[in-house]
Amino acid sequence: MSKIKVAIIGCGTIANAAHIPSYLNNPKAEIKYFCDILLHKAEACVEKYGCGTAIEDYHVALNDPEIQAVSVCTPNYAHPQIAIDAMRAGKDVLSEKPAARTYKEALEMQKVQHETGRILNIGVVNRFNDSVNMIKKYIASGKLGEIFHVYASFRAHRSIPGLGGAFTTKAIAGGGALIDWGVHYLDIVMYCTGDPKPLTVSGEAFCKLGKDMPNYAYKSMWAEDTKNVNGTYDVDDSVVGIIRTEGPTISFQGAWAQNIGENETYIDFMGDKGGIRLTYGSTFKVYTAENGALVEYTPEFNMRDHFQNEIDAFIDCIETREKLPSHIDTVIITAKMMQAIYDSSESHKEIVLD
Repeated sequence: MSKIKVAIIGCGTIANAAHIPSYLNNPKAEIKYFCDILLHKAEACVEKYGCGTAIEDYHVALNDPEIQAVSVCTPNYAHPQIAIDAMRAGKDVLSEKPAARTYKEALEMQKVQHETGRILNIGVVNRFNDSVNMIKKYIASGKLGEIFHVYASFRAHRSIPGLGGAFTTKAIAGGGALIDWGVHYLDIVMYCTGDPKPLTVSGEAFCKLGKDMPNYAYKSMWAEDTKNVNGTYDVDDSVVGIIRTEGPTISFQGAWAQNIGENETYIDFMGDKGGIRLTYGSTFKVYTAENGALVEYTPEFNMRDHFQNEIDAFIDCIETREKLPSHIDTVIITAKMMQAIYDSSESHKEIVLD
């Protein structure tokens, strides 16, 4: 059986940490191209992984009839155009999160997916996380009763990534802590609670701790190789808000950087029969009452790598045409909510959604 030939577009951190190793571990997939506008990054991948051809222009891959799928691992601003071009070229697409910088851009991606019928999955990898899927089953089975409130905390002490570079430039990234970290947390909440329709959104986003870039103090920095203290810093480094849905009310507090020396990364699902605290990227604890006694326990199970799960599911759906939970039609809801949070912050008013 011939393998599904894939092009990796964007050869930065997420490609090397997640996409490339996962494709290499999948016996049905073969990476034919590594593409990056900085050719040396693509060439480094060819040398490191011992396969594929390095290219600068992603259209080379899109014009190759052997290529069936692409992983878009570029900065956020490039997601829509590359994904749209790929779908129109007859390729199936896995594009990293967020779908796009704005809801409008995400809607255009969805429109082209509907027009072409190609697969467009977004890299909301937690929908393939074993802990998250177990929590979804707990909720669906009624173990927690009615889920009336979910609280998400994605707070870190001083963890602004790539200060002054692409991560902190709104024109490139579309936003900061919310669009980079918050997208995962909000997506987990929506997924576990059945993707309820959002009704109203109120939020405030703050750009505070990183504004004085030369004097920003920190212990470590993700993507520090892209740091440029003479660059741009115009995104949110913290955010707070509340979302009312047809299901639970969602509240959240997030920060790339806060002047509290604790990392608080968890989600609380609160039901009238029980509750769950999910430690992000890890296990969860269940709280309930049984026979008049308070009970808490941590389920033990084998957690697989969720990036591998995501890539495996993507490769399988290319063959089966199955619509995955990460399909643009579902993920578009989170894009709509994040846009409303930013709009609410700008106007200092609650946003009523259609």
